[in-house]
Amino acid sequence: MKQGVLLINLGTPKAPTATAVRPYLRRFLGDPRVITMPRAVWLPILNLMILPKRPAASAAKYRQIWSSEYGSPLAYYTERQAVQLQQQLPDYTVTYAYSYSKPFIVEALAKMEKAGVQKLTIIPLYPQYSTTTIGSVMDDINRFYYRRAHVPELRITSGFASRNDYLDLLAHNIQVELDKDKYDLILMSFHGIPVSYAENGDPYPQQCQITMEGVKARLHTDVPVMQTYQSKFGPAEWLKPATADTVKSLPKKGIKRVLVVSPAFVADCLETLHELDIENRAYFMDNGGQFFKVVRCFNADPAFTEVLKSIVLNK
Repeated sequence: MKQGVLLINLGTPKAPTATAVRPYLRRFLGDPRVITMPRAVWLPILNLMILPKRPAASAAKYRQIWSSEYGSPLAYYTERQAVQLQQQLPDYTVTYAYSYSKPFIVEALAKMEKAGVQKLTIIPLYPQYSTTTIGSVMDDINRFYYRRAHVPELRITSGFASRNDYLDLLAHNIQVELDKDKYDLILMSFHGIPVSYAENGDPYPQQCQITMEGVKARLHTDVPVMQTYQSKFGPAEWLKPATADTVKSLPKKGIKRVLVVSPAFVADCLETLHELDIENRAYFMDNGGQFFKVVRCFNADPAFTEVLKSIVLNK
């Protein structure tokens, strides 16, 4: 039986320009899993108010993190993760896809179909389940296979927030930084979602709590751990405490040295490299902070490839 693995991440613009960012944002913000507002209300707002202006502002941020060597960090590391996993699983067909940019999920599934894959493991690269991420991925998968003549044996992972190997690796990377310098606080910043999503049954806050507690139990330190949420968009109430508000207030409380980690991301991207390491660093330092360190995501770490391999092999 021919077996395959598909890694899925959010996606990225092809270039740090407004022209390239616009279609990416249109697909992302046009996803009813991401914005649940009625389409008749939301789409005019998106097309007439957001898309004419926001792409230029987003592109300016992307330019600050774009690599002259390899371009988009998220694209580069996602591809490396797939290549490294292929090397570890030579008997499998391994590829990757994105929800909101090329290669799209439907394109990758068509590729697997053409290759004759009969058993397919799909790993959305989101450790904590949310309707906005893994739920959206499942929608794309279901649309592709709806009324298909043949559907392979599918195994779709629904997050890995509580996996021991994921928690071990995350804790290890934090511990390495703790052993290098002194810190007053470990700030675990998760991507946020609107409160209403959680109230409607999205288990994301509980998934984040599981990860935080699992990492905390593995650390050998007396440094306190705090959980926050970042990336708020729009006027709705989002999960709190907000990362930006928190880092602005910490120096006034005597917390001057902070270690920041982003457990919801497995590859560095705009949210980690710009929002955390540029914007929130500035908030912290401008308000009296002394030292602000962001732990890099797993990226192309072979140890994370081993985690992915174990997920595929169901270990």
